[in-house]
Amino acid sequence: MRVKCGMKCRANENGYCKRPEIDILAYGKCGDFRAEPEFEAFREDNVVIFDKAGLPSIMVKLTRNPDKPVHPMFVIGGKTYDEVYISKYPNVIINGKAYSLPLQEPSVNVTLEDAEKACFSKGEGWHLMTAMERGYIANLCHDTGIFPHGNTDGGVYHADPTEKGVTFSGRGKTLTGSGPETWTHDHTVFGIHDLCGNVWEWFRGLRLMDGVLQVAENNDAAMNIDLSDHSQNWKPVMCEEKPIRLDCTEGEVTFTTCEEIDADYDGCKWGDVNFDCEKTQTMKDLGLFPGEPEAYFYADTSGERLPICGGLWGDGASAGVFGVNLLDPRSYSSGYIGFRSAFYRKLETED
Repeated sequence: MRVKCGMKCRANENGYCKRPEIDILAYGKCGDFRAEPEFEAFREDNVVIFDKAGLPSIMVKLTRNPDKPVHPMFVIGGKTYDEVYISKYPNVIINGKAYSLPLQEPSVNVTLEDAEKACFSKGEGWHLMTAMERGYIANLCHDTGIFPHGNTDGGVYHADPTEKGVTFSGRGKTLTGSGPETWTHDHTVFGIHDLCGNVWEWFRGLRLMDGVLQVAENNDAAMNIDLSDHSQNWKPVMCEEKPIRLDCTEGEVTFTTCEEIDADYDGCKWGDVNFDCEKTQTMKDLGLFPGEPEAYFYADTSGERLPICGGLWGDGASAGVFGVNLLDPRSYSSGYIGFRSAFYRKLETED
């Protein structure tokens, strides 16, 4: 049965409520009412940045809060920056360079190093989005309680099929930014799109090496520093002066400082991940904690494994901004893995 609705609510569709269930409170009002906001055409954190080829990308500016401790995302090369810009959309490659543009087929079938090259080649300050930047956004979502929906069921959001994007190629993937505003990190048209579902995305500056969790210092991964497999720029994440490892045995995933782990792989909901060591500040900064309990965390403790995050178009509730997959080598590519670029610029006080 369809229920008529005369309210200016986000769930009002042509005069009828589109929710599958309605919660009517004791005083007769709908408990799920969410006011339809007045349309805004401008917000200062959405900007267009041109690369050295003279082509634009639409970016979202993240600004450091001076009243809070400095998040490592804003510390690059030992210097503190006030602003970091994140691609509003998963990227498309044009003439070998990465661009953040709406209503595009996201570029896939790229290795980690292909994605890095497409970003660094854009000019100074451009880089593949880092794990520290992803962690900052995941923490924003956790702190506000607003988590991005997305393409998690062949072009629609699994928990609400009325939330749709524009699909292409008959495979369930959607064009960048074609979903509703709930598919952004802050549920506004000005937010960062498609962090949940559609395609997994490569990130730079985090890895597992034989089960040991390693990172680049602060947000130094935003610079074109050596992060190859044998680089000295990789540092173990420590807890009580011991490296943190991932143990994947008997269907469980555990963060531990125990040295005796087997080479194996597994995955589970973040809500089921075990912690035999303290959840350190670095883990929190990277978004490596159960901030979104239904999202999945995967790990392979053999050799070098690099992160893809977010989930894909068929992952249902296991996709999310906290979804992390540490299963693949840097040489892996697939039709379900894309990426996005980010940007920082020199401080005015620098030479």
